[in-house]
Amino acid sequence: MLLVSTVVVEEGWRMGSLFEELEAREAAARLRVEELEAEVAELSGRLGLARESLERLRIARETVAEVLAEMIPEKSAVPVDARQPTALAPVASAYAGAERQVIGVLTVPNWRSGMGPEVLPRVYRDIVEVVADAPGPVRAKQIAPRIGLPAETGKIEGTRSKLKRLVERGWLDEDTPGMFTSARRRGGVSPNFR
Repeated sequence: MLLVSTVVVEEGWRMGSLFEELEAREAAARLRVEELEAEVAELSGRLGLARESLERLRIARETVAEVLAEMIPEKSAVPVDARQPTALAPVASAYAGAERQVIGVLTVPNWRSGMGPEVLPRVYRDIVEVVADAPGPVRAKQIAPRIGLPAETGKIEGTRSKLKRLVERGWLDEDTPGMFTSARRRGGVSPNFR
């Protein structure tokens, strides 16, 4: 009998120490989970700040690209001399070496007889081509997606201001407010030309 009770006591002691060991491990695992959750919360906050910074930089880059596209037309409005070679040599910008305080530069020239859209900066040329391809009058919100811009209020308003500038310079007509068409030129100037 003594032997049986010793076995029971040893098994009870072993079982007790096993449960204690499992509880200790569970407590350690719970502590590690809490530590990791705190790290995840900190990293989530840092990730949010990094995403905001990235978005601001993306917007700044797009804005600078738009400004530069308006400032520097891809092709010169000056006629090419037939005697000069037409090799694709790099052409210095009219703004090279100049300080960026630009006053009085006309990025969208007034339309004159014989001028084509190739003299316009790329974004304006795209707008003129979209309007020319349209079957009838178009609105700024219809043009913005067709020139690769999202249909957001800011981008639509920017497109509308470009459309108004093209009307002022004789490239487009706006017979009805907000409805733009290709310019109907009479006598060498657009009827909306000021």
